[in-house]
Amino acid sequence: MKKIINIAAYKFAPLPELRRLRPRLLALCQSWELKGTILLSVEGINLFVAGAADKIELLLAELRSLPGLENFQVKVSETEHQPFSRMLVRIKKEIITFDVEGINPAQRTSPKLAAKDLKQWLDEGRPVTLLDTRNDYEVKLGTFKHALPIGIDRFREFPDAVRKLPAAMKEQPIVMFCTGGIRCEKAGPFMEREGFKNIFQLDGGILKYFEECGGAHYDGECFVFDQRVGLDPGLQETEFTQCFQCQTPLSEADQKDARHVSGQSCPYCFKTPVGQMALNIAQRHAAIRRATTPMPGCVPCDNFKHVNVPGDCDGKTLLDTLCRVVRHLPPAHWESECALGLLVNLQHEPVAAAQIVRGGERYLHKFPNAIEPDVNGRVEILHEDEALIVLNKPAPLPMHAGGRFYRNTLQQILNEVYHPQKPHPAHRLDANTTGVVLMTRTRHFASKLQPQFACGGVEKLYLVRVQGRPPADTFSCDAPISAVSGELGSRKIDEESGRDARTEFRVRQRHADGTTLLEARPLTGRTHQIRVHLWHLGFPVCGDSVYLSGKKIGEMQTLRVDDSPLCLHAWKISFTHPLTRQPVEFTAPPPSWPGFF
Repeated sequence: MKKIINIAAYKFAPLPELRRLRPRLLALCQSWELKGTILLSVEGINLFVAGAADKIELLLAELRSLPGLENFQVKVSETEHQPFSRMLVRIKKEIITFDVEGINPAQRTSPKLAAKDLKQWLDEGRPVTLLDTRNDYEVKLGTFKHALPIGIDRFREFPDAVRKLPAAMKEQPIVMFCTGGIRCEKAGPFMEREGFKNIFQLDGGILKYFEECGGAHYDGECFVFDQRVGLDPGLQETEFTQCFQCQTPLSEADQKDARHVSGQSCPYCFKTPVGQMALNIAQRHAAIRRATTPMPGCVPCDNFKHVNVPGDCDGKTLLDTLCRVVRHLPPAHWESECALGLLVNLQHEPVAAAQIVRGGERYLHKFPNAIEPDVNGRVEILHEDEALIVLNKPAPLPMHAGGRFYRNTLQQILNEVYHPQKPHPAHRLDANTTGVVLMTRTRHFASKLQPQFACGGVEKLYLVRVQGRPPADTFSCDAPISAVSGELGSRKIDEESGRDARTEFRVRQRHADGTTLLEARPLTGRTHQIRVHLWHLGFPVCGDSVYLSGKKIGEMQTLRVDDSPLCLHAWKISFTHPLTRQPVEFTAPPPSWPGFF
């Protein structure tokens, strides 16, 4: 069977006499048994066409005979079958709909970055923001590692999304990308017009990157607008299909899901009836009780902490590397740990302190028969749907593994309750902080929700009881907070190199014992932001074991279950729901310490 040749291409160039060109191209393509779509506009051409190789060459010769398309270049891939059902040639106002006046890629675009140059930048770890300009349902299938999705359903929403990006990004180098590059031709000049100063566009888009660099620095596949749906880094078709209703790419497992009804719904747009949702939450609470009775960390177990070898430790000994990575412990400690066989490789084989290591390698620090400190496992599910899990986190309970905690964590509990799914935290609360936490059910919905946090689209309101009496009923703090942690993971005010931070406060009640109940509204999301700002203002949070009165650092990071609580509660959170696109607000019932509920 002959291979089907698929071509994808665009070019911004003035094209005259479109009403004559359209029927001629359609008739030629039909006579050559080609199928796909050709979009014509006064600003240029955009096409996806497939057919026999010799007939594709005839089409390209015809197009290259037109003024302005003499050097028309295309991206080529092969399939075993015809990915299109018919041949369309259409005249449109724009070959990629943007609805912004004054953007003319035929005259000027942003600087283009070659695929191999981008790979080199990423190999070198250059500080750059990768901005995915594609629609959310495309991002679900795959994107560059650590890329920022712009968070849109269609490209005409791009301008509004750009205006919500943090102002600090206007000074940062940004490499934007899309499937083949056409959207970036308009997105780049628009962002420059909005004040972004260091904009690059990935030349040829993801498909060109796949062709020249494979899958390096990329997670997943690339969505394409034909019956193939997805291409892997080798430009081969994958098993994904697409939901007719919401356009979301569907894996083989998604297609087998009971909520997938062809032409009607899929696991990402199916809406669970309200009564069923209440039953689901009751079942989750029962599963949480089983997962936390007893807490998994109370059973002795070997725990392992990853040790990553930095690039500047390449060729050094394991001992030197450990002293470089964990600076607060002396060499004698690590010599003893190695002698006891507690430093092992990924195959769990002991490694000597004198072992020469290489940058990028990973080792494990073993903690044998570890019993973890007790925590509060009374997690409450406030809401659950196909996209989100909203819960009220108790305290003390770390959200993820770290320090003395490996299994007694919120993530471990939810992984067991929601198996085989692994819920994704959209943000985090400290172990000692109670309140509302958002989790997404899949990476797809994480990619839709996360940009709202990055762009300030999520509003959070906390309750906090502090020592002392602030003189004003409303006040704020915008002192910058250090990016590097100190003792017990603490942060400090750093006027010279700290990260911008702002928190607004409102007095709710002044108590007779000299404490005050406040509402705290963080407008940025720095680590320990509310606690550090109040500590800096002279009103430390009641029960805070790290930031003490008198500007002192305490001796304990995570409280014990029977300690007095940290009086900080994530009370309310507001955002746009990633499935319904409607504004929503969730409230976590406060504990008893606020005093007026």
